Amino acid sequence: MGIKHVAPVGVLLAATALLGAPAQARVANVPAHGGLDLRAGAGPLDAGTRAGIPDSRTGAGPADARTDAGSAAGPRTRREREPVGGTRLGGRGLVVPAGVKAPPKTAAKAYVIADAESGEVLAAKDAHGRYLPASTLKALTALTLIPKLDKDRKITPSRRAVNEEGSAVGLVPKPLYTVEDLFKALMLVSGNDCAMALAEANGGLATTLADMNAEAKRLQAFDTVAKTPSGLDKPGQSSSAYDLALIARAGLANADFRRYISTKTDKFPAPKGYYEIGNHNKLLWRYKGMIGVKNGWTSKALGSFVGAAKRNGHTVIVSIMRHDGYFWEEVADLLDWGFANRGKVLPVGKLVDPVPEPAPLPTGPAASATPAAPAPVSAQDPAAAARPADEGVPIGYYALGAALLGGLTWLAYGLRGRSRRER
Repeated sequence: MGIKHVAPVGVLLAATALLGAPAQARVANVPAHGGLDLRAGAGPLDAGTRAGIPDSRTGAGPADARTDAGSAAGPRTRREREPVGGTRLGGRGLVVPAGVKAPPKTAAKAYVIADAESGEVLAAKDAHGRYLPASTLKALTALTLIPKLDKDRKITPSRRAVNEEGSAVGLVPKPLYTVEDLFKALMLVSGNDCAMALAEANGGLATTLADMNAEAKRLQAFDTVAKTPSGLDKPGQSSSAYDLALIARAGLANADFRRYISTKTDKFPAPKGYYEIGNHNKLLWRYKGMIGVKNGWTSKALGSFVGAAKRNGHTVIVSIMRHDGYFWEEVADLLDWGFANRGKVLPVGKLVDPVPEPAPLPTGPAASATPAAPAPVSAQDPAAAARPADEGVPIGYYALGAALLGGLTWLAYGLRGRSRRER
């Protein structure tokens, strides 16, 4: 074989190798389904660990008690993750600062004592234990719906709302009530009928429950799952003493929420005038500085309460869950302990702040005239960070380059041979 035939063959072999390189690079970086991720060196990905709900004690990833698979450092149980609010709040026992006397005894299965201003948790017991919340869940209902509903809007309750079981203010299906009336009865006399009427005014039960659960996530109240707007027991519904304290703290920052929970008595519309309603929170009548929030009880949930009081310019929050008796005096004692120790002890945890609202997108002519900066490769496609830099070049460019190279080489050899023959 002459050299003029060998050269083009060599060019073709080189072009073939060049074209094959990107394809091989791509294959090396695509993990097989369920296999090793060659980019990170991680183990097999467990689809079950990615499909679950947030961990009830950490809020960080699914509540899968098996393992946290997919970590290059090896499996980790969920107990090794940081609980929301601090490591010490992850246990079920009593947690008290060193060097101080424990809070007064209570029959509640779980409780939290916290400083509302700083968010410091002063003492706790089973802070993240999930329990049925009963009507304390109405605090989340109010916090969620107050910004969404015009308080002067007139409401005609549905037959379903009027006939809601449990505690009720006594609604009738007539346009007698404003949204404000319903919020007052919701928080003063724990009206389940009002909870349903407000949910319907917000677009329906499904919409309201979705809004409530979204608000719980925004607050990082990951133990809370709302299945009803009233707190009536339903499978899957839950909250925790920690979450109730988070919800109360957020509610205190809302002027309307604070006004509703602090009201002792009020006039409620009736077909023939009005009647008086009184707040079920007994501490409003007997504890100095009591601001209020919400109490609850069902036969399955037992007694629950979350409340706040203010003394000497400082506010203390106490939440309790699953108390099997009369708890008012015990809550008062826990509040006293909180006031006596706030600012003096090393906290055992913290009430976390809500998730920040996303920054609004720019609008107007300036926004449309300025092109958005390209996102980093890792933000657009995490897998792209591991790809070769030339992977995005279309394969046609390789083919065209190889053809041109081969043609030029062939021409060069042809001219050289012709020159020799003409000598």
